[in-house]
Amino acid sequence: MYEQLLYEVADPVATITLNRPDRLNALTLRMEGELRHAVARAEADPAVVAIVLTGAGRGFCAGADLRRLQDIGDGRRDEDASALRADPGDPAMGASFRGPWAWLLSVRKPVVAAINGPCAGLGFAVALFADVRFASERATFTTAFSRRGLIAEWGIGWTLPRLVGAAHALELLWSARVFDAAEAGRIGLVNRVLAHDELLPAVRAWAEDVAAHCSPASLAVMKRQVYTSLERDLGPALEESVQLMQESFRRPDFREGVQSYLEKRPPKFARIGKA
Repeated sequence: MYEQLLYEVADPVATITLNRPDRLNALTLRMEGELRHAVARAEADPAVVAIVLTGAGRGFCAGADLRRLQDIGDGRRDEDASALRADPGDPAMGASFRGPWAWLLSVRKPVVAAINGPCAGLGFAVALFADVRFASERATFTTAFSRRGLIAEWGIGWTLPRLVGAAHALELLWSARVFDAAEAGRIGLVNRVLAHDELLPAVRAWAEDVAAHCSPASLAVMKRQVYTSLERDLGPALEESVQLMQESFRRPDFREGVQSYLEKRPPKFARIGKA
């Protein structure tokens, strides 16, 4: 089904691997279409609690394929994946979360970027739309845009300062310098830096722990709360949280969460699939 990525489900994780290692997994329209389809597929699969995005070979994603950028400059377009069109995510979150790559923020399951190597340009922007980022000690990062005569593309002017603060964001955007995983960890760009060979096992262990102990329905609601609250004042966010809390009291997951705690056993929460 896919030409430029690999897709694998091993309960409770769907692993999507960008698979153009000879080009450091540089993005094409074909790959973008396949990725959107694969994420929708994982979101609809009850066997999947978390979706992991990583890269084949030594890189995560080098950004947009430079041949594609040249085609854009010349007025040409590369091949898309129109036959695999899909619409992942929750439309109820509103138009802000339906745009290019921002749709990842509306997917009802955790999206984890396992950054295994160089992460640049558009690849950097895509990684910022993941919910959680784990990085190999070998990972390197660069925004790249200013050195190509471009601007803060693909919403990175919104995502980056929210993760690292305005000063760090501007310095990284302006200089477009390459920085390492250790610095990414220090400034809060990634959640954790790991030994290279431990990256995917650690990501899987994290997902297995979440799947074993946490309500998938609660994860979906919390994700929506966090991202929509970035666009509103405290008052409305607090009011909504009280309403959602009242709703959670009426769900089976609340009863199971309390009962499993009292019985000192792992909870048995229902998985979520297609909305």
